[in-house]
This record gives sequence, C-alpha cells and structure tokens, in this order.
Amino acid sequence: MTSTVPNAVQHTDAQPPITMFGPDFPYAYDDFLAHPAGLGQVPATEHGTEVAVIGGGLSGIVAAYELMKMGLKPVVYEADRIGGRLRTVGFDGCDPSLTAEMGAMRFPPSSTALQRYIDLVGLETRPFPNPLSPATPSTVVDLKGETHYAETLADLPQVYRDVADAWARCLEEGADFSDMNRAMRERDVPRIREIWSRLVEKLDNQTFYGFLCDSPAFKSFRHREIFGQVGFGTGGWDTDFPNSILEILRVVYTEADDHHRGIVGGSQQLPLRLWEREPEKIVHWPYGTSLAALHEGGEPRPAVTRLHRTAGNRITVTDAHGDIRTYQAAIFTAQSWMLLSKIACDDALFPIDHWTAIERTHYMESSKLFVPVDRPFWLDKDEDTGRDVMSMTLTDRMTRGTYLLDDGPDRPAVICLSYTWCDDSLKWLPLSANERMEVMLKSLGEIYPKVDIRKHIIGNPVTVSWENEPYFMGAFKANLPGHYRYQRRLFTHFVQDRLPEDKRGIFLAGDDISWTAGWAEGAVQTALNAVWGVMHHFGGTTDPSNPGPGDVYDEIAPVELPED
Repeated sequence: MTSTVPNAVQHTDAQPPITMFGPDFPYAYDDFLAHPAGLGQVPATEHGTEVAVIGGGLSGIVAAYELMKMGLKPVVYEADRIGGRLRTVGFDGCDPSLTAEMGAMRFPPSSTALQRYIDLVGLETRPFPNPLSPATPSTVVDLKGETHYAETLADLPQVYRDVADAWARCLEEGADFSDMNRAMRERDVPRIREIWSRLVEKLDNQTFYGFLCDSPAFKSFRHREIFGQVGFGTGGWDTDFPNSILEILRVVYTEADDHHRGIVGGSQQLPLRLWEREPEKIVHWPYGTSLAALHEGGEPRPAVTRLHRTAGNRITVTDAHGDIRTYQAAIFTAQSWMLLSKIACDDALFPIDHWTAIERTHYMESSKLFVPVDRPFWLDKDEDTGRDVMSMTLTDRMTRGTYLLDDGPDRPAVICLSYTWCDDSLKWLPLSANERMEVMLKSLGEIYPKVDIRKHIIGNPVTVSWENEPYFMGAFKANLPGHYRYQRRLFTHFVQDRLPEDKRGIFLAGDDISWTAGWAEGAVQTALNAVWGVMHHFGGTTDPSNPGPGDVYDEIAPVELPED
C-alpha cells in the first residue's frame, strides 16, 4: 500500500506513471520538452530583446531559462530569494546536510515535466516517508485518544479499511474514476475531455465535503470524520472539505498524492541550479551563458513596486531601487495577490474579468515546524512490544502530521514535528518557533509517553506560516465551489490572440495560475505556457513536429461554462 486510503485503481511501479497534464488541459508537456526540435524560436531580429520575468520561484526561473535558450534576454525580478515556495533552510550550528523543506517537499512521478528539469540539473530523488508508504517503517494513527500502530493498512482496525473502501466507491460512483484513470494513463484526450466536461458542469458548485455526503458509501458521519482526519496518501484532508471537489479530483485522477519522492539536499536546489546552468543548446548567446551571467552581479533585480502600460502596448516596470525599465513583454509568476497589494498597477494591465479572477483567488494557509535531532532514534525498538518507539504520526491533536526524515542510522536527522493547513495552521500563527515546539512536544508526549524527544534535539526549531509571509500570504491556491470560471480565465490567459491589442504582452504563470495548484508541476506547465505566449507575441513559431500548448489550444481548451 502507498496510501492511507487508496485510490480506486492501484498500479505497479512497472506501469508508466500518469502525467499530471490534465484533465482540464490534456497537453503532454513532457513530450514538448523532450522533443529534439526544442520549444520554438523567435525571429533573429528579436534576439537579445529583454523580457521582464517577475518572480524568481520555480515558474519564473523555468520561464527565464527557456526564453534565454531562444535568444531573448530575461530580466528576472525577485523580492526575496530565488526559489519561491521551493524553500530549503538549514539549522544554525548544525551539520549543513540537515535541511528542512519549508514549502514543497514531496513530488509525485506524475510530475513528468518537473522531473525533466530535476534530471537536467542532476538532482537525486528518493522515496518520501508518507503514511503507510514503503519508505515509512511504521505509521501511528491517533484519533480521539486511541492509538493504532501499523506497518500496512491491514494492521489498522477494520473501520479504516471500511473508510478506504468508501472512498474508492465514492470516486467510482460519483466521478467515473477507473474510466478517467485509464484514459489518462493511455493519454486518450477525447475520452478525458468527454468525462471531464460532464463532471465540470455537474460538480463545479460542489464542495469536497458535499461530494462525500452525497455518496451512499459515506452515509456514516463517523466514516467521513475518520476520512477527514486520516485522508489518503499524505494524511488528513478535512481542511480541504470546503474547497471545490474538482480540485480534489484533479489530485486523485493524476495520482498527485501517490508514490512521492523528495529531492536529496532540498528542493530549492532546482531553481538555484537552473539559475547557474549553462545550456548546451542556446541561440544568440555565446556558449557558457547562464541566467546568472545575464544579470549584474549574478543576482536578480529587486522587488517590483509598480507595473503599468505605456505607449506602444509596452509594459513598464519600476523596482524597489527606483529603476524604471520598459519591455515589449513580461511574465508575472509571483503570487497573484501581489498585484492587488504590494505592486501599484493600473487597470489597463488585464481585462476586467481577469482582475476579478485574481481578486477571487482563494489561498490555503499552511504551517510547518522542524527540529534537528542527533539520530533517527525512532527506529529503536520498544523492549516490551518490539515496535518502533516512534512512527510517522497522524493525529487529531495539535500536531496533525509528524514526519520522520533521516539519512541513515548513524547520522543526524530531522523531524517535521507538525505540518498543518488552514484553520489548524492559523492556530499556530501567534506563537514563536519555540512556543510551537513546546505545544507539539506535549501533544506527541501524550501519544508516546515513553519517548523523550527533547533529549535528542540538537538545535533550534525552524518554522514557517505561509499566510504570514509578506510575498505569499498563503501556501497555495485552492478553488472554492464556483471558481472554475475564474481559474479558466487565468490559466488560458497565455493565448492572447482574442484579447484586445492593448491587453496583450503580459503573461500570467505560476502556482496560482495552474489547474493543479500546490504541486510544482503546475508551476512548470504554466511557465511553458507563458514561454509559448512570449514567443508567439514576438512573431516566433514552434517546429511543426513539436506543436506548443498554444498551437493546439483550440483542440484541448478547458471546457467553457456559461456565464448567464
């Protein structure tokens, strides 16, 4: 088993992974990247032209890297640090190999476009210790004061298997799961579109919780409660209950919550290595050119403080140093609420319905706290039971999810004492890292009364509350019921031929724009959409043998729901 509550259809490692390319826009981004013809070209007269890339997260760096390869000159603006929500930190005074993933920390095999960049820069991945996954020696589920130790789902009481079965039946009966799973694995685009178009129209106004309640399989409140607290794949999902069921279906259809892997040494290495990478194939620029080399001092420009349109449909950017530059094209990859708060914008940047969609974007809060420890003591055996003294832990106590991360039995290790979302995250917001640690140690002490976690801690805790981060104000986008139309406007913005000329030239990308927000794959896919948009804006083309996402847009465009 790889999930606490399994999907309706299981697959083996011998089968090819689903690609997280749909179901809204079933385009094979991994094939686009792998094609020897490349992503396209711009006219030689445009070589060296500057393009603003606002935001140095994964989406911005991928977009800048690919624009540079085409012979354009990306000018990256970044308010904080390269990486965005790929943020890896260390512990003061501890071994530098000890790291904590404050943002993205686990990646499914269905992130096939992301994986191409991971491979490109030579990063190593390894299985992530999710609940009951093969990489997790043991899992403890602690609900309402009852604690259950398990190495597989079969070790848990029957009620958990009943909940697993209820979820599988709920997906099959309410969302044609096995049919969609098969279509996505076979990349049967017409069938994907047929199933999804019907479900979007049927379920756009439905919450995750409402979807469960409508299923005869989940008529038991007790089963719904357990499912919310234990969930499937990565743990409890009750914080997602108010969100659109379409968001959850995107996750399970693409197996985004299964077979996760972590990046050895930390996920932030990916954008940092792309920043320094010298492409083997590059147009216009001399061999040995990198994004770092194109920027003064090897650093991005500072935060953007103002964006407005000027004559000739140009985009004019003012940064925190007061520097003003004007561009023929720009890509905005930062958190979209920045356009409403920290960046002074004029209404002419986007059509009014796009402004409405940006304003209505709904974000999930999220908090984590990590501590470094002297060794993976949790692998010690209890003398009385023979079990691991501590396990990956799911609980309804304040910690909610506790993950145990080691690099071998004789090396220092890391505990993610708590990973929480939404209301659970907000409970931590007023507390300092040390105050949070004390509460968490108390909660875990009630589950493991014989384990003294504190005596193993070798450094100060590190924490993050993404809702309190000034350039993020939330962990990731999650649509509420009725938000499909808003998301469609933002995702499809890269295809601009139908927009008035005075609304073209600035392209949206990043996690907020993706259909699969909360997963790095979405950041990569929207970056590639924006790259196609910029190329097209400059009069460029793709090779006929490798059409880009905009070239095939009319064939696979997301279903358009009526507005009246």
